[in-house]
Amino acid sequence: MKPVIAIVGRPNVGKSTLFNKLAGRRLAVVEDTPGVTRDRMYTDTEWNGRQLMLIDTGGIEPVSDEIIPRHMRMQAEIAIETADVIVFMTDVTAGVTADDRDITTMLMKSLKPLILCVNKCDSIGAPPPEFYEFYELGIQGDPIAVSSLHGSGTGDLLDRIVELCPPPHEDEHKDEDTGISVAVIGRPNAGKSSMVNRLLGEDRMIVSDIAGTTRDSVDTTVTNEYGTFTFIDTAGIRRQSRIDSRVEYYCVLRAKLAVERADVCILLIDAGEGITEQDERIAGIAHEAGKAVIIVVNKWDLVEKDNDTTNQYTKDVYNALSYMTYAPLLFCSALTGQRVNKLYEHINYVYGQAATRIATGMLNDVLNDAITRVQPPSDKGRRLSIYYMTQVDVKPPTFVIFCNSEELFHFSYRRYIENQLREVFGFRGTPIRLIVRQRNEEGEER
Repeated sequence: MKPVIAIVGRPNVGKSTLFNKLAGRRLAVVEDTPGVTRDRMYTDTEWNGRQLMLIDTGGIEPVSDEIIPRHMRMQAEIAIETADVIVFMTDVTAGVTADDRDITTMLMKSLKPLILCVNKCDSIGAPPPEFYEFYELGIQGDPIAVSSLHGSGTGDLLDRIVELCPPPHEDEHKDEDTGISVAVIGRPNAGKSSMVNRLLGEDRMIVSDIAGTTRDSVDTTVTNEYGTFTFIDTAGIRRQSRIDSRVEYYCVLRAKLAVERADVCILLIDAGEGITEQDERIAGIAHEAGKAVIIVVNKWDLVEKDNDTTNQYTKDVYNALSYMTYAPLLFCSALTGQRVNKLYEHINYVYGQAATRIATGMLNDVLNDAITRVQPPSDKGRRLSIYYMTQVDVKPPTFVIFCNSEELFHFSYRRYIENQLREVFGFRGTPIRLIVRQRNEEGEER
């Protein structure tokens, strides 16, 4: 699992600007007004071969009792609790403030690795004299002078972050030790823990009708006739507006991290409530992460049925999850065990599909046939020319297509090519990523 790096500090010290700079793209809203960032934002970045997850937090106002500052302080506390390394950001132009001292005390109590980052050191050369005031905060290690606006000092900061991160997790040996990692995701009280218990054949997880009983991600490994599997029973993901307690905020982050480190995600839908907007959002987390997915409609035993119930429910699910029609759909009951054992076969199947690699020659035979059937689009007399395609990665299957113009490669034609790949090679249960690369007439990439 990627180390989690939390950027914390007072309002308006430049946390979001630094977050955007380290992420390499504009993600957080940046405005010269305290309190613009109210929720945590997450993104992945990489430094010297080490993958990192960054968290941008709202400004901490230690003594404020107003609703929004209190909410922002709570958010930051959760980020601190979750983080492997904390970057404490201060402002050299403001000097050391009383709030900085209070925040230092709070951060030291966390016992997490802590880096003092002094921002707005924008001049070239040695930091300004005011920089040395920050040694009085007593944080272990030298402060690091940065300019989040210009990017100076960020390399030194990232070097220190990587130095303080825990050693890389031995996930590269996962296939030998723990088999296929499966994250069970869904809304609170959809039956995730009951489903894991049923799959394991024992009551390993606490089960309750109270939504939110599971507070963190729990890993349990099982070996049976189908193979070896590690199930990650994740805390239910609620709509942001309904996440009231700091524990539930923490659950959301852990669930998202569980999806990231899983090979396969089981998306659990409550049959009684039907497909909801929150189910769509949760499905999107797995889809965007490129994970193999199985959609499971749980509590099917409680639904009154007629001859068309299953067909209608299937249509409703795929209409709502139109971007995930590749995922197989299974109707189960964790309570009675109905069709639960079939999940093992589906897990192995979609995992195999996600790991499929296709030879370049076969890919281009399919590509040429697709181009012959439906001519590539044109605009103002200029037609899209597709040269060739090759697979560059698996889990999910990722393909690079070389053409004369990225602009002419419309979304609709990209979807057509993807459908042709699925028609020939299957890829059932896994998203497909198509990367378009433009080349000029001399064959050089642009």
